[in-house]
Amino acid sequence: MKSEKPWSGRFTEPTDSFVEAFTASVAFDRHLYRHDIAGSIAHARMLAHVGVLTSEECELIVKGLKEIEAEIDAGRFEWSTALEDVHMNIEARLIERIGDAGKKLHTGRSRNDQVATDLRLYLRDGIDEVNAAVRRLQEALLGVAEREADTILPGFTHLQVAQPITFGHHLLAWFEMLARDRERFTDCRKRVNIMPLGAAALAGTSYPIDRLHTAKALGFDAPAENSLDAVSDRDFAIEFVSAAALLMTHLSRFSEELILWSSSQFGFIELSDAFCTGSSIMPQKKNPDVPELVRGKAGRAHGNLVALLTLMKGQPLAYNKDNQEDKEPLFDSLDTVLGSLKVFAEMIPLMSVKRDAMRRAAQRGFATATDLADYLVRKGVAFRDAHEIVGRAVRRGIETGQDLSEMKIEVLQGFSPAIDTDVYAVLTLDGSVAARNHVGGTAPEQVRAAIKRARKRL
Repeated sequence: MKSEKPWSGRFTEPTDSFVEAFTASVAFDRHLYRHDIAGSIAHARMLAHVGVLTSEECELIVKGLKEIEAEIDAGRFEWSTALEDVHMNIEARLIERIGDAGKKLHTGRSRNDQVATDLRLYLRDGIDEVNAAVRRLQEALLGVAEREADTILPGFTHLQVAQPITFGHHLLAWFEMLARDRERFTDCRKRVNIMPLGAAALAGTSYPIDRLHTAKALGFDAPAENSLDAVSDRDFAIEFVSAAALLMTHLSRFSEELILWSSSQFGFIELSDAFCTGSSIMPQKKNPDVPELVRGKAGRAHGNLVALLTLMKGQPLAYNKDNQEDKEPLFDSLDTVLGSLKVFAEMIPLMSVKRDAMRRAAQRGFATATDLADYLVRKGVAFRDAHEIVGRAVRRGIETGQDLSEMKIEVLQGFSPAIDTDVYAVLTLDGSVAARNHVGGTAPEQVRAAIKRARKRL
């Protein structure tokens, strides 16, 4: 393959060999070859449509590009660092295959609008993959939530036992976080799906191009309105990486809970052996490596966001070589998100839930104290007074090692004469969760109703 630069007419000296290697991006932007070829095919057909290319030249170009794609797919394509990037590598190979007709493909465009188009095509496909992967994880969560709709565990604030909840309700909280993530990616896709092609280097082109024709062929909603903006900004990539960072934050939070719950101190769940490893020295260990690694990968996703924000913040209009550095963080974020979602969707349905351990933990932390306060309020006691009464009762329980439900009625009445024997109905864990019987509440009835609504939203 020829390695002559397209700008060689302007220069009298060859590019320094180190500079050539330093500025080359083909090692990573070859990732875009399918999208580059798709954009080139649409561009060629548009040029034929407006009469810049003959139909014969167009078909020769299209045939050549498809053959090159097959070469790359088969691993037979020779990538050249001297040709810098995916665009020039493919174009040089096209000229090599079909001759002078291949030299006409670049008419009316620049690598500036070409790469911006390729990135948008790549991200559009990536967003569709991410949303499908999020949906699979959501479906997995709903399946486990339905199975565990009646399972009681302690709900925590500050990692202190707060109130009893159902495990199904807890899993639905994860579902809602993911639902917002999907919305963010879907919304991001609207701004991704705008076509830069036709902006050329920065000012447009003097050729009679039809950008609407190209946009329709590539499935874009519209061509970019301003040529300067089209080639220079990477806000669409930053928005994607931001959504990815937030999704990974959510997965990191899920991971943290799975790690805690699988420890002997909690003992709430057991992860499948397929998603754990052992210790090289301690034979009893079963380490939650997958959620730990996902928690770590969230840091990478956050770093990619900071990298892209920093990359863009000081750039004047229009295109700058800085933007070559936009791809690796973008590619990494997409790969990280897809891998993390895949492993979570497979891991969640296979985890074992230790229901007895969850219930015992809920019984140890005076989880029904709020229910006693609510009981007193319903009996006519002012809330602040009820709060103080229950606080004294809890202090007594700590001193005696008794839960509120284990105290004799005479003891409870010593804190307030408003308390009667019917109090024991609200001091049970099952009674407590059942009482939260409203939309968004933790009652098993509401959990099952929420699952039905959630499935309709998928």
